[in-house]
Amino acid sequence: MSTRLIRTALVSATTIAAVGAAVLTAPVATAAGATGAKDTGHAATQKAMDTAVAAGVPGIVAEARDAHGVWKGTAGVADLTTQQPRGNGDRFRAGSTTKSLVSTVMLQLQAEGRVDLDATVDSYLPGVVRGNGHDGTKITVRQLMNHTSGIFNFTDDAAFQKAVMGIDFLRNRYDDWTPQQVIALALKNPPQFEPGTSWKYSNTNYLLVGLIIEKVTGNSYAEEIERRITRPLKMRATYFPGTDSEIPGPTRHYSTFEEDPGKTYDVTELNPSWAWAAGEMVTNSSDLNRFYTALFRGKLLRPAQLKQMMTTVETEGNLPRQRYGLGIIEYETTCGTKVWGHSGGIHGSTTQAFGTKDGKHMIALNFNGDFVGGGKNVVSAEFCTPAGTPTGS
Repeated sequence: MSTRLIRTALVSATTIAAVGAAVLTAPVATAAGATGAKDTGHAATQKAMDTAVAAGVPGIVAEARDAHGVWKGTAGVADLTTQQPRGNGDRFRAGSTTKSLVSTVMLQLQAEGRVDLDATVDSYLPGVVRGNGHDGTKITVRQLMNHTSGIFNFTDDAAFQKAVMGIDFLRNRYDDWTPQQVIALALKNPPQFEPGTSWKYSNTNYLLVGLIIEKVTGNSYAEEIERRITRPLKMRATYFPGTDSEIPGPTRHYSTFEEDPGKTYDVTELNPSWAWAAGEMVTNSSDLNRFYTALFRGKLLRPAQLKQMMTTVETEGNLPRQRYGLGIIEYETTCGTKVWGHSGGIHGSTTQAFGTKDGKHMIALNFNGDFVGGGKNVVSAEFCTPAGTPTGS
């Protein structure tokens, strides 16, 4: 996958029930490092990580949880200058995994009778989706959430590509964007298709979902996620930076650009306001596993809402071996095991967080580079034995 594809996709292609500590914690297995350790049942995962580093990924951090406990693995470095290894608690920009938390909040609001997913976008944001064939009176909230709206993806806009996705990013990285500005940029382009007739990933959809959350609740979308999800689950490494361009160390994030092939740039500092509810979140592997475990075990959504989230549609060949629900991806591993979660990509960072539908087997991992693929290979390695047969969950 090219650097541009990884970045522009923002994928590598949240009333809460009380959560007991026992649900989210488990014994820690012996950690494997960049050169491997004794086999704790995750040797294939470690090998896939080492292979990705050998292919050019600066560094990888992963955490897996299963019936045997918690395994933490690393490979490569957090910082190409100091050669400091990646650490198990390292924070990173998580890109589109943000969407799963945003979707969870919307489904909670639906359960509370405050949002109708089959109402039109215009009923919540009158006049916002207009122009060049876009019509918010014909698009439902559900279509935003499962990417069947047809609304143009702002990261595909030519002006945005030049300013943010190419090498011009280096001089524009601290620019402030509002969601309204980004949406207006998207709507200068024609729709991708008529609402409900096809599927294509569009980050613009989740900017609109974030605005609907704010319209309905009177709070920022990030405040709603913090109140409903991250604070109750004690996701202490997770936050929504807004316009803050810095990220806690030691992990640095690295990109390459088509305009200057062969050179690697440190892109750690960036103002993620353009990504907003589509992908601004900062987190770590442990917090992602904590979230998805609670989600899949029914601790965040009622059964009716969780069922809707996991009702998927075809991705029309855009995401190989994947189907899309409401802010959730169903991914079929190389051995046929189906897992659920989300991918995330943003400058210098690619993330995978997937697990079995019952929440009993999870993995969350991050590459601190966006120019080498292979994240799904690590996911498949975790859920498949070296012989290629499914593992138990």
